[in-house]
Amino acid sequence: MLHQSKKTIMSKLVIIDDDPIHHKIVQYMLTKNDLSKETTYAFDGRLVLDYLQENRMKISALPDFIFLDLYMPGNSGWDFLNGFQEIYKTLKKEIQVYVVSSSIFQMDINRSKGYPFVKSYITKPLMKNVFEKIKGRALTITGPQLN
Repeated sequence: MLHQSKKTIMSKLVIIDDDPIHHKIVQYMLTKNDLSKETTYAFDGRLVLDYLQENRMKISALPDFIFLDLYMPGNSGWDFLNGFQEIYKTLKKEIQVYVVSSSIFQMDINRSKGYPFVKSYITKPLMKNVFEKIKGRALTITGPQLN
């Protein structure tokens, strides 16, 4: 298990979301608050799965965190989670996956709990305190974030 202090910034973050506005909002928050050293944005989770598979033995190439939207055209977040479930145990580094969705349906929250590598379910929009809680590892999958 990775150990992080509250002062540690998120080193490598991958955001998988089909909404470019969400990418910009997160990018602004991360930059303004110096919360991530390196952030990669992807519109398609299949590309990220392929990258993880190809680099599964290279600790320095793997992200520390993945923020994943569930409902996207083409490959959905659920498709990504199913694919990640097949490979996550072969990765040389633990990657924390956070579902970040506009869905507040309990069915989606419960379904995300079925994946052992999903650390939390967060509802959009993301707020600064979400990043602070992740750095302190205080988030759990208890329900949607209400702003």
